[in-house]
Amino acid sequence: MDFTPTEEQAAAQGLAREIFGDLATPERLAAAGTGSDAELWKALCAAGLPGAVEDVGLLGLVLLLEEQGRTTAQVPFAASCVYGLFAVAAHGTEEQRGRLLPGLRDGTAIAAGAFPARGGVAASVDAASGGGSAAKLTGVVPWVPWLRDATEVLVAVRDPAPRGGHSLWRVRVADAETEPVELTAPWAAGRLVLDGTPGERIGGEGAYEDVLAAARTAFAGLQAGVCAGSLARAVAYTNEREQFGRPLAAKQGVQLRAADAHMDTEAIRVTAYEAAWRRDAGLPYGTHALTAAWWASEGGKRVVHAGQHLHGGMGADLDHPVHRHFLWGRQLVAYLGCGSEVLEEMGDLIARSAQEGEA
Repeated sequence: MDFTPTEEQAAAQGLAREIFGDLATPERLAAAGTGSDAELWKALCAAGLPGAVEDVGLLGLVLLLEEQGRTTAQVPFAASCVYGLFAVAAHGTEEQRGRLLPGLRDGTAIAAGAFPARGGVAASVDAASGGGSAAKLTGVVPWVPWLRDATEVLVAVRDPAPRGGHSLWRVRVADAETEPVELTAPWAAGRLVLDGTPGERIGGEGAYEDVLAAARTAFAGLQAGVCAGSLARAVAYTNEREQFGRPLAAKQGVQLRAADAHMDTEAIRVTAYEAAWRRDAGLPYGTHALTAAWWASEGGKRVVHAGQHLHGGMGADLDHPVHRHFLWGRQLVAYLGCGSEVLEEMGDLIARSAQEGEA
């Protein structure tokens, strides 16, 4: 494994760092409230970064999302790339790619994903449609990140027994009912109501598993950035803040807490890199994506709590920038699933793989 960025990946990451650093300032983030930053999204699209992820791969996207997470920039970058660009490019038909990818590349189309942490969406496909490439969907998804920004949403639907499994359906947001939902983090989320809503199928067997694993890997990369940003703020604060004539960072307890947070952050980062690298190399990566999700959930929770704790009383200030990292970190845990849920799914996946190997 070689996680060294290619020249293209490094250039894209540097450009993302510059744009996020210039525009995702605490003042602009506070002004955005629970909405997204339209000017920032336009800047990212003008720089060609959404479209660039097809060239830099999932590992490149993870690098870009790290930069977003460091600043907690309020744009639907992860969702649109994973549930839009990657899903259509990998699993769409030639006609779907030609029709859908241009808008996703230039940012005029934005995708969201109705992918709950557990089990897929409890929606039904109209039997009269015959289960072909077009159907009418019925069901409710309580919360979909970035839905209020999206023009389309990729819905993961549980297939009926005895077939089981899941299928992917693209729905135009304009054809569905949506309601604003307030989450822990200000992600412009919404409630999605499907009531005989037309949808078109994306991909066939294996498409759901690939998109789900890619999403877990991408959002783990986002969590790595959130944690790195939280820790960087804590380090800066404890080096500046003095107590009894000495910086807080000189205290052993502070150093140990920061060191643990650093190790957790690195574990999230390297497991996300490995899963992304394996996908780009065409290797199986389902268990590796779950490993990254577990670290992002368990380790991420510890890091953002440590970030607030190391700020002392300032960490309790809801308007302090470090509090945004705390909110984002906790929301990502809710989205990826708690550690025990992720481990249970990993165990099931390993057991199924072993049974298939014996068969």
